[in-house]
Amino acid sequence: MVGVAISTMALVAVMSVFNGLEDLIRGLFSSFDSELQVTPVAGKSFVATEDWLTAIRKVEGVEVITEVIEDNALLEYRGNQHIARVKGVSDNYFEHERFSKGYFWGDTTLGTGMRPGAILGRGVAFALSVNLDDINSVLNIYYPKAPKSAASLDPNQLYASGQVEPRGFFSIEQGVDNEYILVPLDFFKDLLGYGQKRTALELKVSPEYSISTVQKAVQAHLGADFAVKNADEQHATLIRTVKLEKLFVFLTLTFILALASFNIFFSLSMLAIEKKKDLAVLKSMGAKNSLIRGIFLKQGALIAFSGAILGLILGLLLVGAQAKFGLISLGIASGVVDAYPVRIHWPDLGWISLAVVTITLLASWRPAWIAAQVDPLEEL
Repeated sequence: MVGVAISTMALVAVMSVFNGLEDLIRGLFSSFDSELQVTPVAGKSFVATEDWLTAIRKVEGVEVITEVIEDNALLEYRGNQHIARVKGVSDNYFEHERFSKGYFWGDTTLGTGMRPGAILGRGVAFALSVNLDDINSVLNIYYPKAPKSAASLDPNQLYASGQVEPRGFFSIEQGVDNEYILVPLDFFKDLLGYGQKRTALELKVSPEYSISTVQKAVQAHLGADFAVKNADEQHATLIRTVKLEKLFVFLTLTFILALASFNIFFSLSMLAIEKKKDLAVLKSMGAKNSLIRGIFLKQGALIAFSGAILGLILGLLLVGAQAKFGLISLGIASGVVDAYPVRIHWPDLGWISLAVVTITLLASWRPAWIAAQVDPLEEL
């Protein structure tokens, strides 16, 4: 019973850690990504006229629409160069409660039309050695363009360039930190010559509406030419990877539990051998094989359910202590969280209980069958 309880407690704890990591990933990305994102199915940009945007704003549940232009560009700061993903966003970008998690340094504004600013991912800032206190240095952004004349030798015709002031750093997740910087939409639109073209729209949903309902409404309004993705779909590969890891860890620990169930098998088998004479007496008094099997199966069930219940209680206590006191640290001094994040997902407890009880009862079946085969004539 103790072995079953420890195995169950381990399953509860490990599943809770994976749930916590999944929530942590969602929380970190929600600081940078939108609740809903609209992108074209074909091509990388689309024309967004004011009338078209107004029609989307009228969809029930859409609270804020942020226009986005996103592309790769070359950055240069005091002789250091780095290729990054530049994301031009409209003025209402920070109405989506950006950077509520993770770390942020500096000013949460993107400057003015005359003096545009930029907010850089920590990895990009580190690669360029950007100093926010150096107000005399600017960040140059270069974007390739088609030359006006094929015979031209003027290198200035091969790229468009602009300057922004570094105003802040953010740290969300390593992939985002090493890749992205934020600049004003008007600045990047003029640099790329996009006019009314956009690469994406980011939507914030009103609190009284569910995200899935608004997603379906916006998708129905825009049609098949656009993809409307929620937060999980924007990082489907990463979320799927975490879920697969959770599944394989569950299967691995269940296999370990199956190996541990051999203790139950041998214990009940020895009991059946030890009680042969008693079983023979029962049979001689008229006990049927089904009754004998039932005795041993009930003993296996007692071990299974007692161990499962005790393990679930211990697991819940352990997870609660981890959530409250942070018993086990991640060991990362500059991490977003100090201790392993945990969360109880109640359906997981059902699957864990089902796995524990099934394996334990299966381990009890063979000893029960052996006990039922006792011949009273041979034992008495």
